[in-house]
Amino acid sequence: MTKLIVIPEGKICDYIDGKFRNDTPEEYVRQNIEKRLVNEHKYPKEQIAVEFTVNIGSRKPRADIVIFSAKAPSRTQEHIQTIIECKRENVLPTAKKDGVGQLQSYMSACPNCEWGMWTNGKHKEVFRKTVNENGKIKFVDFNDIPSADGRLEDIDRPKRNTLKNAVEDNLLFVFKTCHNHIYVTDGMQKQPAFFELLKVIFCKIEDERNLGKPLEFYASSGERSSPDGQLTVKKRIASIFDQVKRKHSRIFDQNDEIKLKPRSLAYIVSELQKYSLLNTHIDIKGKAYEELVGANLRGDRGEFFTPRNIMHMTVEMLSPSSEDKVLDPSCGTGGFLVTAMNKVIQEMESSLVDEWERPMSKWTDDEKRLFQQRIAEIASTNFFGFDLNPDLVKATKMNMVMNNDGSGNIFQTDSLLPPHAWDADFRKNLARALDVKESALRSCDKVNFYDVIVTNPPFGSKIPIKDSHILEQYELGHIWERDKNNRDRWKLTKRLQKSVPPEHLFIERCLQLLKPGGRMGIVLPDSILGAPGLGYIREWLIRKTRILASIDLHADTFQPRNGTQTSVLFLQKKDEKQVVEEEKTGNMADYPIFMATVERVGHDKRGNPLFKRDKHGNEILVPDVEIIELDQIADGTRTSRIESKRKVIDDQTELVPNVFHQWRKQEGLSW
Repeated sequence: MTKLIVIPEGKICDYIDGKFRNDTPEEYVRQNIEKRLVNEHKYPKEQIAVEFTVNIGSRKPRADIVIFSAKAPSRTQEHIQTIIECKRENVLPTAKKDGVGQLQSYMSACPNCEWGMWTNGKHKEVFRKTVNENGKIKFVDFNDIPSADGRLEDIDRPKRNTLKNAVEDNLLFVFKTCHNHIYVTDGMQKQPAFFELLKVIFCKIEDERNLGKPLEFYASSGERSSPDGQLTVKKRIASIFDQVKRKHSRIFDQNDEIKLKPRSLAYIVSELQKYSLLNTHIDIKGKAYEELVGANLRGDRGEFFTPRNIMHMTVEMLSPSSEDKVLDPSCGTGGFLVTAMNKVIQEMESSLVDEWERPMSKWTDDEKRLFQQRIAEIASTNFFGFDLNPDLVKATKMNMVMNNDGSGNIFQTDSLLPPHAWDADFRKNLARALDVKESALRSCDKVNFYDVIVTNPPFGSKIPIKDSHILEQYELGHIWERDKNNRDRWKLTKRLQKSVPPEHLFIERCLQLLKPGGRMGIVLPDSILGAPGLGYIREWLIRKTRILASIDLHADTFQPRNGTQTSVLFLQKKDEKQVVEEEKTGNMADYPIFMATVERVGHDKRGNPLFKRDKHGNEILVPDVEIIELDQIADGTRTSRIESKRKVIDDQTELVPNVFHQWRKQEGLSW
């Protein structure tokens, strides 16, 4: 039975000692560092203390985190090995009171303290303390503190088996730190700085994928600290980038180069080198990447990126397979495509684990290469994305590569244009990817090549479509009138509307792109589902599709940037024969529709996380893992472990897919 613990309002439960502390920006930084020490650096919690009093003459300040020597007989000041100070974001390392000087004074007061780290979540400084024969203390810059095994060589040049998976928001911290470093040190604007960082991330991924060879993506502490060493790092990374350009010629030009100063590049490499970007969980990578993209590339065309929990829910309900051609015609940062691709990858991995009868961790390098090749093949044949914003197209390609080794078929185009008006290069590349003749892509009723469409189109009256050249190809671009003989029915006229919100046209374009029997999930404003004047859209949908499900989302779903009330509508395209037959007889198929309301989406209107509470309104804590708190070994010694606790995000979206699939099976719906 799970043990529930309530947490008082405004408090946070410390990851190390389980005590309640004030929920402050500094505490947020500290909790992420504590999780990193345990999960990445593998320090036992028993070796760590929080808010430990350090005696400095008559002063008795408290260090945020201290790590004791593994062989320390007691947790006293002389046995401190590492000190870590955590500050809020607006505190600078050079601050007189709370900067690195404070950390170094603590280290100096602890005779056996060798390592120290200062961080504000955006910036990090690491020092190794040395003492010469005259007793003079010197602090030497280092890339990172050592892990529990204490091997310094892995700090300067990690090996494949020592790369760490990022936890919690640490990868987001690293990405932000690197981006801010470029912005400040290289004098670049935010958007160019973002793309330079992505080049370096690509080099990191390429180096990890170069199985069987030593890692070349590294900057030693000595290299980072000297101009000559920084140039050495720049040359080393440039060689990797040459491989990246050859492999990803659709993303990078052959004459492209990393434009960062050697000092910046060495710093960024040293921050990224310890992580495995390939093996870090998709949600941690996705959140870090998409928040960075959103902060730098967000446009003004009704773009507001879909929260990850909504993407997961939608993709899980659509259940794309490795045989399905999947499209997002308004792909933004590529979140839907990456989520769908990773669902397919997980199924492939599970299948191979069964076939080879061993987990992925036991696969040979050749088997891993075979798996990567299969992923790249599926990405290149089955996953497609369109977007009007060329920067988002590039960001989506990079997102696909970072998450699954294939940039897919991501194209810059206006998805609402008539096919005969498509750019020649786009038509040529799309025809090649679909393995059809270019002449097949001339008419809007001849582009039905996709099994699954999943999308969140731009919407809003501020970006209407007024071009008659575009409107004339859509029935929903025309004026509809109520049937005089039946006021509950609508009739299509030949007259065009003067302007139409883009989401209305996206519904029809998605249906045009779907194969008969194909299915789609689309995020839409609730006005389409309920406004009396838009009844013709609902009637059109009933005629053309089987409505599978409608999931009503909470008003805070897209907050803090957009408060539009939305739903996710799931549709299956009818074949033409069925549409004609129903139109002729006037008898529409009668069937049930799955409906659900998501009342809690895990965050409030400010974007702050919301956690489950007990009946008294107190936040609930549950153990991270079920562990035995007390134990006894053979010689009679009793041992104990501190139990980690976590809050539970109050998010109902994760419950919907399972209920939907049970309903789908009962209704005999298969795909």
